[in-house]
Amino acid sequence: MGRGRAKAKQTKVARELKYQSHETDFASLAQELHGNDSAPASRPEPVEESDEYDKWSDYSDSTSRD
Repeated sequence: MGRGRAKAKQTKVARELKYQSHETDFASLAQELHGNDSAPASRPEPVEESDEYDKWSDYSDSTSRD
């Protein structure tokens, strides 16, 4: 019990997506899919964090599995 309100909202959203007509900007979609060299990256590069156990990785036995 208690799922009725959540299910009703999901049904409402699904109906809106199904029956509303949306303008599709195919040029923008193609640019996003193929990438644009002149546009800056939307996501920053991940920063490598040092792992406190990394210094011990050379000593591990790579053939043993727990």
